[in-house]
Amino acid sequence: MNMWPGVRLRVTEGWDEDGHHSHDSLHYEGRALDITTSDRDKSKYGMLARLAVEAGFDWVYYESKAHIHVSVKADNSLAVRSGGCFPGTAMVNLAGGQTKHLSEIQLGDKILTTNEKGQITTTEVLSFLHKDLDKPATFVVIEAEGHPYRLRLTPHHLLFVNKNPLAGFLPVYAHRVRVGDIVQIYMNGTQLIPSKVVSVSIQEETGVFAPLTVHGTLLVDGILTSCYATIEWHDLAHKSFAPLRFFYNMFSIFPEFVDSDGIHWYCHFLYVLAQKVLWWEMP
Repeated sequence: MNMWPGVRLRVTEGWDEDGHHSHDSLHYEGRALDITTSDRDKSKYGMLARLAVEAGFDWVYYESKAHIHVSVKADNSLAVRSGGCFPGTAMVNLAGGQTKHLSEIQLGDKILTTNEKGQITTTEVLSFLHKDLDKPATFVVIEAEGHPYRLRLTPHHLLFVNKNPLAGFLPVYAHRVRVGDIVQIYMNGTQLIPSKVVSVSIQEETGVFAPLTVHGTLLVDGILTSCYATIEWHDLAHKSFAPLRFFYNMFSIFPEFVDSDGIHWYCHFLYVLAQKVLWWEMP
């Protein structure tokens, strides 16, 4: 304002809904901007970058002659890459027809999901991959046709999406979902039907919960999702937890194998393995 009277900050891109950036771009978390001055005077961009640094952005990059890229550190993006979660206020359907907040779910609860044939069935909660009532997180908000189908999950959590009618429903990261994609919603208490995504946005909330079920899937806020995150490969993630399902069936009478917060030691083991072998950082 003092240096260039009448000139304003111009934002050309913030949250990316079109998938134009790299896979791990902070544009998908609402933590990055592309900026210019309102008069588009390129001779000002060098000083604009300096002002952005002084304003407190963690990363400032003169990306092209067209704009300056700026971003802030994603405090929870490492957690997003190392695991996926839902907010505690998300709802799941119980076997008896009732609903329950995820923050109220207990080990052994029977909740609804689908079987290999796509039929509605029940699945048992055998552990938690994440469970932290006080942890802040960034959630992708996916709204589907119908009411109230509004799913919130972290950007690298998996859900089942149809982007190509010839390919069927495939597990994809939440941040890859676009308006017009098809998800599966729980309708009339009896079946799953396809529903078009009408809105994708982001939202900050506190509290992260990720139940692990026997089937590896669950219905959250009426939309079919995976229990898994980190790698975009649901079947591989589900197979990696086969030993836990085995021990759960064999030794469920020994509660000492599960931490007091409901997170099984085997879940910790897999995350440490991912950190050491695959170079993922733990939250």
